[in-house]
Amino acid sequence: MPSLYIHVPFCVKKCDYCAFYSLPLINSHQDPMVGYFKGLELEMVKRQKDAPEGVSSLFIGGGTPTALRDSDLECLLEMIQRYFRLNPGAENTVEGNPGTLTASKLDSLRRYGINRFSLGVQTFDDRLLRAVGRMHTASQAREAIGRLRTAGFNNINLDLMFGLPAQDMRAWQASLEEALSYSPEHLSLYGLMLEDGTPLYARYRGKAKDRTQVDLLPDDDLQAEMHDWAVERLKQAGYRHYETSNFARPGFECRHNLGYWRGEDYLGLGPGGVSCLNRVRWKNFEDVRVYQNRLQNLQDPFEEEGLEVLSLQECMAERMILGLRLEEGVNLTSFRNDFGRDLRDIYRDVLERYNHRDVFVIQGEYLRLNPTYSFIANSILQEFV
Repeated sequence: MPSLYIHVPFCVKKCDYCAFYSLPLINSHQDPMVGYFKGLELEMVKRQKDAPEGVSSLFIGGGTPTALRDSDLECLLEMIQRYFRLNPGAENTVEGNPGTLTASKLDSLRRYGINRFSLGVQTFDDRLLRAVGRMHTASQAREAIGRLRTAGFNNINLDLMFGLPAQDMRAWQASLEEALSYSPEHLSLYGLMLEDGTPLYARYRGKAKDRTQVDLLPDDDLQAEMHDWAVERLKQAGYRHYETSNFARPGFECRHNLGYWRGEDYLGLGPGGVSCLNRVRWKNFEDVRVYQNRLQNLQDPFEEEGLEVLSLQECMAERMILGLRLEEGVNLTSFRNDFGRDLRDIYRDVLERYNHRDVFVIQGEYLRLNPTYSFIANSILQEFV
């Protein structure tokens, strides 16, 4: 049973660090929403056969799904329920940004079975919000959290970012402490990444070491300190550091994302959506018009040459890279059952290379990454490619 992701490629305005496919609604001279919904329904008709027993979880992301008009959001929710069965007890998530949440939208989400909300706060510091081009204010973030609780959401994730321009340790600690004061069930903490093609990348490329800049980016050492302090603080507050960037109160780990990290099948619909079923992966065109036109012409919404049939070696490497991001690690028995070989035989060279530093730990049926190395996990995990 696959999970289902719906990409809503619209937002009020793109943030300066965002490299995801999305279309800003500010100053839009045409309504691309019509083409989006026409294409999305055609894709749902096409893909509902891939989930005959329903979907294990739902995640509506973007973009900013809550930037949709009330009627469009209701249309999207109704369409999903028409073509896909949401199993009782499934985790159904919508993400959104402060300033776009209204009582009527939240009421629609609740009526259609949305039981988890992921709120893009990033920081409770207005100066830092402006520095990265966020549209909301800290007071709007506080108001949004209150509205979510009033609407009955008892599973809320807050996204926070560290390593922002001119952010020092005190500012980072203040934002995380304020986030904790609202008792969220889940927290996602991300270090700022300078993505090619974004305004922040253009602003800082070649200048990050210029110590005369007022809005200097925190260096790697400071970012590591921010990360390590947050890990310890959240542990003290009762949160489980169950994935490199994610923390949850026991029982509130994001089931949808756990499916990705454990190598389970998933459907990703909408422009830019990525799917992987039975070791076949594809990505839809990141263009609403192309996406719609291809579906209306009875074509797949992705390039045929972009369809990947993953080899056994590629699947094993991805299982290691994604699974080792989890606190639990990679299950040795599941790996052997899925691939017919013991991972300790396949990756003996990699494991021995790091053996003297205790980078990898075997506990019971799991191979884990030593938490000490979680901040540099990506560079270590590339060894499995």
